[in-house]
Amino acid sequence: MAVIGIMDSGSGGLSVFREIRRLLPRSRFLYFSDNAFCPYGDKTADFIRQRCDVITRELLGKGAEVIVVACNTATAAAIASLRETFPVPFIGMEPAVKPAALGTKSGVIGVLATAGTLKASKYLITKGLYGSGVRIVEHVGSGFVELVENGILEGPEAEKRCAQSLLPLLEAGADTVVLGCTHYPFLLGTLQKVAAAQGYPDVRFIDPAPAVARRLVTVLQETGLPAEDAHPGTELLSSGPEDTLRSLYELINKEDTAPEGL
Repeated sequence: MAVIGIMDSGSGGLSVFREIRRLLPRSRFLYFSDNAFCPYGDKTADFIRQRCDVITRELLGKGAEVIVVACNTATAAAIASLRETFPVPFIGMEPAVKPAALGTKSGVIGVLATAGTLKASKYLITKGLYGSGVRIVEHVGSGFVELVENGILEGPEAEKRCAQSLLPLLEAGADTVVLGCTHYPFLLGTLQKVAAAQGYPDVRFIDPAPAVARRLVTVLQETGLPAEDAHPGTELLSSGPEDTLRSLYELINKEDTAPEGL
């Protein structure tokens, strides 16, 4: 009965957990929010690797047999060293440049991400592989992580922040925008509202979380780890205050249990 560990710099990785749980509703999860050190986007790669090492040891100590690094910045900085150090499978975040490049009609795709992700080799390699034939415009989601960590998902403050980072991409012609940080999907409703208000109602946003969830299912099958547990559920862990973590967890629980159409 595999215990699935999930780690992120904060609460944003719950957007990945949400998609995983939809595919594996009978599994047991450990979710670790490193919110005492969030955001990771402005931290050094060495610091992020050290934190991921500490978190991995805690997750393994609690029985995790597979770990999802539900953070684009941490994936870029640490997943290679984690795979070299620990004898369990690790699944990381993949920059969703390929589906964006295949789906764009304007020939311009936007990428919203942290500064750490945009300069990381993993993103640059993916951009080089799948970015030919399209124009890629990028912008740091300035303040996005802080909004989510403070539970501000909508309203004037969220709209102002989202507009500052999103509009340059739309004005450059992007009809498809990649959400390159796991916190950003929690702002999707506000991003869509801002885009529509500025005359871009048809822009498409790509969240890589569903693809990561499918990859986890494949890894469980390939390694023979059972997906179901006799005692399914989720244990939330954090290095700092848990208020936002628990409120976002309750939010996605409500979303998943709401009657269709609500």
